[in-house]
Amino acid sequence: MSLVRRLTACASVVAVSVLAPAAIASAAITVPFQINPAPFGNPNGSFDAPPVRCVAVVGEQPGTVTITGAPDARWGCMLSTEVRWLNLSTGTSGTGRLSGDNQGTPGETTLQTGAGQVAVTILPAAGPVTPGFATFFVP
Repeated sequence: MSLVRRLTACASVVAVSVLAPAAIASAAITVPFQINPAPFGNPNGSFDAPPVRCVAVVGEQPGTVTITGAPDARWGCMLSTEVRWLNLSTGTSGTGRLSGDNQGTPGETTLQTGAGQVAVTILPAAGPVTPGFATFFVP
């Protein structure tokens, strides 16, 4: 009976040690950042230019990051906006564009950045807007 308990305990330890990293690696992490509108980069915005809150979602798939709107405060990323990224670990860079529509589909783009520390800048096309900037680790 003692041997069965020991084997069961060993099997449990092995199963947990094998499955735990997979569960940790698949957990998505949300990194919020904000685009500050005019006038004068006021982070609270104004009546005609509310603040734009975006998030970077990492960890859903290896080497990718999804830029989309933050669910809080009913604001999302601007639609049809250019996203530039730079992987600080590998030196690779690229661009993307937030897609979506004004019928409730949020602006979103998935970037194939590769693993490493990544910097992202969102450059709104219109109006006096301070670009949004964030850095995060992509597994």
